[in-house]
Amino acid sequence: MAKVLILEHSKSMRNTLRERLEYEGFSTEGAETVEAASAMCQKIPFDAIITDHSAPFGENDIPFIVLSAENSIESAVEAVRNGAYDFITKPIDMNRLLGALRRIVATEDEEPRLPIRHKSTTRARSARPDCQTIEPIVGESPEIAQVRTLIEKVATSEARVLVTGENGTGKELVARWLHCKSRRANAPFVEVNCAAIPSELIESELFGHERGAFTSAIKQRKGKFEQADGGTLFMDEIGDMSLSAQAKVLRALQERKISRVGSDRDIDVDVRVIAATNKNLRHEIEQGNFREDLYHRIGVILIKVPALRERKGDVPILVEHFIATICNEYHIPYKPIDTKAVEVLSARPWSGNIRELRNVIERLIVLSGERILLSDVEQYC
Repeated sequence: MAKVLILEHSKSMRNTLRERLEYEGFSTEGAETVEAASAMCQKIPFDAIITDHSAPFGENDIPFIVLSAENSIESAVEAVRNGAYDFITKPIDMNRLLGALRRIVATEDEEPRLPIRHKSTTRARSARPDCQTIEPIVGESPEIAQVRTLIEKVATSEARVLVTGENGTGKELVARWLHCKSRRANAPFVEVNCAAIPSELIESELFGHERGAFTSAIKQRKGKFEQADGGTLFMDEIGDMSLSAQAKVLRALQERKISRVGSDRDIDVDVRVIAATNKNLRHEIEQGNFREDLYHRIGVILIKVPALRERKGDVPILVEHFIATICNEYHIPYKPIDTKAVEVLSARPWSGNIRELRNVIERLIVLSGERILLSDVEQYC
């Protein structure tokens, strides 16, 4: 999980950014001052920094993105000269910010970095390295055991799968395990966040475009369906996709063909689609927000990932797992945690589910002493 430091003097802005970035799968920490941010950088290996300062701070080479209330060419030039990866004015264009962050933390086998505008907000990766390092699905509760059983039964088939569950429950992890246990494991696993792509770009993102198809189409570009050919396409937050985009996806699934924007030539694609949503699609169909025919296409197999509050017995196991994982990432000795502290953590409602728990454990590891005490949980959580 990529770690992002948010250096922003406004508390409300920090909290807003943290909430959105954590929803998008990033781990975040916030700082109000340069001094606090510098101290955090000494302890935490951040992948990127979002800052309202135009100049870098401390002795580190962490890529940083400048957020500025001043919309001027001079400010942008100064930030870039100081080494900023990007300069974004307030009010913040979240799609642009997310795109920049994803490019910063992108793996080496991705396409080269391109100008920010019209760059994809999704990632295409080689499946083999992911399958060797994929995190386990942790827990011993009947609810999570059922999820693992369904994965084993479904993975080797070609059936399309719809993964449902609240934000932060681990729907993407389920999708990755379905891919890694399938016959397509050595082919690409391509993920696309349907909620993060503007409606006017969705067709180009999914199906690609020809050079000259629209004003900024300066070269031919493959879409996500083509990139995933032979492998798996994970369509996250599919419930947030517009109706017009849903119609185009339905055609691609029915005919196993796509056509790039600006082209009249059909391209055959062999893709297994795994979709995920935190919405009740049956309710969305009744409200006229989701196509029923698309629902039946993507939902051949349904896997519901339980909320953490529905399997509280797994919290102690997850706590131990995250402590071991995070301490290893930080290259520090394992930090034991007091039983009373675990009991308090187990009793929490965890509205943010697994993602929230992991962030809390990371915070406790950073801020506690050699052992995580009950007082640490009461103070920092």
